[in-house]
Amino acid sequence: MVPGLPGGSGQLATVMLLIIGIVGTTVAPWQLFFQQSYVIDKRITPRFMRYEKVDLWIGIVIVVLGAAALMGATAAAFAGTRAAGNFTDAAGLAHGIAAQAGRWAGVVFAVALLDASIIGASAVSLSSAYAIGDTLGLKHSLHRGIKQAKGFYAIYTALIAGAAAIVGIPGAPLGLMIEGVQVLAGVLLPSATVFLLLLCNDRAVLGPWVNRRGTNLFTSAVVAVLVTLSVVLTASVLFPHITGRQILDILAACGLVSVAASAFALARARRSRSSVEVDRRDRATWRMPPLNMLSTPILSTGRKIGLAALRSYLAIAMILVIVKIVQVAIGH
Repeated sequence: MVPGLPGGSGQLATVMLLIIGIVGTTVAPWQLFFQQSYVIDKRITPRFMRYEKVDLWIGIVIVVLGAAALMGATAAAFAGTRAAGNFTDAAGLAHGIAAQAGRWAGVVFAVALLDASIIGASAVSLSSAYAIGDTLGLKHSLHRGIKQAKGFYAIYTALIAGAAAIVGIPGAPLGLMIEGVQVLAGVLLPSATVFLLLLCNDRAVLGPWVNRRGTNLFTSAVVAVLVTLSVVLTASVLFPHITGRQILDILAACGLVSVAASAFALARARRSRSSVEVDRRDRATWRMPPLNMLSTPILSTGRKIGLAALRSYLAIAMILVIVKIVQVAIGH
């Protein structure tokens, strides 16, 4: 069980695209916004939060097991064949599995793919419609009828129709487009996660529901891993012949920076910790104050610098991802 990167150093950027793409499709930024929006759309109160967590964990287990089963099935079906490593799109996988493992295996895969496509198109478009409606101040909820939320349903319909139109383009490189979107999601995930982390520690917004220290440490570790992966991807695009040893050096440097930043943040939190501990006893009845009653958050100079640096780096990484995807498309 020795991990390795296939294809040699010259293919490192392509391999990193796949790795970050897997992360981007598993923990996509849109999921962070969809999670809170659809909970609100259910018109439930905080006392149902435990049931929501159970619902969430059931979904996590099903998705992870399903994804592992699909990757394992395709790896087993294509192992040792000419089709191995020549991914075109998900439909090509269904045809390939039918050819290698039998017609019914291909049919089952195609049905699972259809189910995932319907859920994905509905959920991603709905998440975007939620976010756009929230930003523009539109009534945005499936709880409302079409006449009560015309703008929301128009946006929702337009997003689904736009996605269908793109898929219907003759000869479109759908596999590469899917991979590119998921990689961009993985690269941009730290930005959304940091924003969410700041929000989840705002007592004025969440009161007794603010994060505990363990949750903050875990989320910070996730952000550090994602940024590290994007750093490796950026380096592999800028320096195509980077070696495995140099990658290990980058990983070690990012790890040291992350540890130092975590230590600084913990030390600062201890110095500035409020003398009043968070009272979590009234979580079931607590309500967030109206937005017009909340004061504008005041960011420290250090936090402003850190956020600006993160945004600048992610913008550069996003541009390099697009460059690499175009290079792969030309190469194909």
